[in-house]
Amino acid sequence: MTSVRHDGPEITGGVDTHGLTHHAAVIDSVGRHLADREFPATIRGCRDLLDRMRSRGTPVAVGVEGAGAYGAELARVLTAAGVTVIDQPDRRTRRMKGESDPIDAYAAAGGYVRHRVFFADEPTAITAGYRPCAVCLPEQYRRWKDLRRTRTP
Repeated sequence: MTSVRHDGPEITGGVDTHGLTHHAAVIDSVGRHLADREFPATIRGCRDLLDRMRSRGTPVAVGVEGAGAYGAELARVLTAAGVTVIDQPDRRTRRMKGESDPIDAYAAAGGYVRHRVFFADEPTAITAGYRPCAVCLPEQYRRWKDLRRTRTP
């Protein structure tokens, strides 16, 4: 795919991942469904998925179901491209509405704020306004908190 657009409207993506394919969906800033499509679960397929999302606008985040499993390679491709990846372990929508890759992909796009956020590195996360988890990373959280105190007048 050759159409890549880094400007334009901000969009959010969602991906339902599987062993052989990933089903991606894109929504706009008010949650309207813009497009969905299936891609091979290969490196080339992951890159094509990102290019397709960018053809619709600028991805601000992509919710990936199973970012640590079937979606791990996709999460690496997106993160390397500077896209925020959010792990989406919750499949409640599927249980309520039956098995549907488009439904799961749109649910991953629309529910991304409730789950974990992955960044390429800690400085990028802090710059984006995120802090280390006080429970999971108590030492990093204490350093972050101490740094904020020294910067506050």
